[in-house]
Amino acid sequence: MATLKNILFLDVETVSAHDTFDQLDERLKAQWARKASFLKREPETTDEELYFKRGGIYAEFGKIVVISLGYFVQVDGKTTFRVTSLADHDEKALLERFKAILEKLDDDLKLCAHNGREFDFPYLSRRMLINGIKLPSALDLAGKKPWEVNHLDTMDMWKFGDWKHYTSLELMAALFGIESSKSTIDGSMVNEVYHKDNDLQRIADYCKDDVIVTAQLYCKLKSIDVEFEVINVS
Repeated sequence: MATLKNILFLDVETVSAHDTFDQLDERLKAQWARKASFLKREPETTDEELYFKRGGIYAEFGKIVVISLGYFVQVDGKTTFRVTSLADHDEKALLERFKAILEKLDDDLKLCAHNGREFDFPYLSRRMLINGIKLPSALDLAGKKPWEVNHLDTMDMWKFGDWKHYTSLELMAALFGIESSKSTIDGSMVNEVYHKDNDLQRIADYCKDDVIVTAQLYCKLKSIDVEFEVINVS
């Protein structure tokens, strides 16, 4: 259990900041058009269509709508995994809640996500700054040496120094016999579920499942043989 102590597992779900390209201000429209010219796409795909499909991937054009968190607790020899989802249409309010949680936790806190170093952690940091929120210590990397950054990344752990390609959480789960989190939704559907179906709760449930899978994968990668009960925390 010592190797699981003070680890906060997390996952974020992001969407395009607006449901249509036309809602962007003119400066951001021009900047998206410039970025879109460098993205791989079908010749007939317009900047507007590409914005809806991929705008949420980029912190400059998207926003965070869900942050799911999980952590291990051991009581009387029994290990449980407590998991919850923070969800809000108001991104600033969501990020302030998340920051408050981080600041209440131990100084030795470690953050763990799948592809967190390239996506979740920088996305959270960028959106906090855009919303005028001072970065919490766990995300403020300025001046820190690599060994002082308490970020764990299950995809990074799997690379073993190989930086050539991305390995999805779903593929990793399949390799290690972990139940999939993609039963009703996957990442490519999140923007549509949010903007067209207006179903934030469905996204929150999916995000929460991803955190559970990430925790299970971390245990597999660290050869930690532990059975744990998942407890949903409101």
